[in-house]
Amino acid sequence: MNHKVKKVWDIVSNVLVGLVVLLAVLLVGARLVGLQVFTVLSGSMEPTYHTGSLIYVKKVDPFTIKEGQPITFLLDEDTVATHRVVGIVPDEEDPTVIRFRTKGDANEAEDGGLVHYKNVIGTPIFSIPRLGYLAEYIQHPPGMYVAISVGAILLLLVFLPDIFSEDNQEETPKKQRPPRKPKAPRHKQGAFSQGHKPRLTEAQAPQPAAEVPPAPQDLVPQERTEQLRRAARKLLPPEEYQALTARLAQGPLTREEYRLVYRRVKAQRDALAQ
Repeated sequence: MNHKVKKVWDIVSNVLVGLVVLLAVLLVGARLVGLQVFTVLSGSMEPTYHTGSLIYVKKVDPFTIKEGQPITFLLDEDTVATHRVVGIVPDEEDPTVIRFRTKGDANEAEDGGLVHYKNVIGTPIFSIPRLGYLAEYIQHPPGMYVAISVGAILLLLVFLPDIFSEDNQEETPKKQRPPRKPKAPRHKQGAFSQGHKPRLTEAQAPQPAAEVPPAPQDLVPQERTEQLRRAARKLLPPEEYQALTARLAQGPLTREEYRLVYRRVKAQRDALAQ
């Protein structure tokens, strides 16, 4: 994959993953801190809470609620409503029982019945406009199945480019042919061709072979080495990754070293996939 295209794709995929995580926090994470999330399905509280908004409700002590506060309460076993308190009515026979008279901001008349304090869920603390439409859609089929499919496709698109990139890197060295060795020059007819060996002077005597550094064509480019290092950091045990880091500090990998590390990384990936 082209380096610039891959860089752009990394940015796009990171943004998409960030949006998915943010949505998950808004819909699910709020419950972890004691908030309940509801979708506004009617316009009775316009303009305070618009239709389609997502409201976050915090549980409160009903006896601390005052007139003018909005509350979220149970109308019946299946219906939840959010209206504003316009009056507090104590029970004539039991002073420990209170009821609330409520009214929607957009309604002209008060609600027909009083709300028993035990039916109060809490009071809204903030809302997010229009997010309720999306939340309502993905919480029920077929929206739930669509959300799961989109999440799976997004994860596949995030990791697929790296998988193909590493596979292509492994195939490339196999296709490259080693440079041909230059042919030894032929001797002209004379003393050498008749089988006579020339005498060598001291200056011409063969010297011990010195350690020859690898040729530039035998070294792996830095970009490919960096991609392998990132994959190794995710998949290899800490001691193997530290050994690889120490080796890279000495210079680029040879093709043989690269192949050994790549096979180890690929084996680890295959083991995790099983």
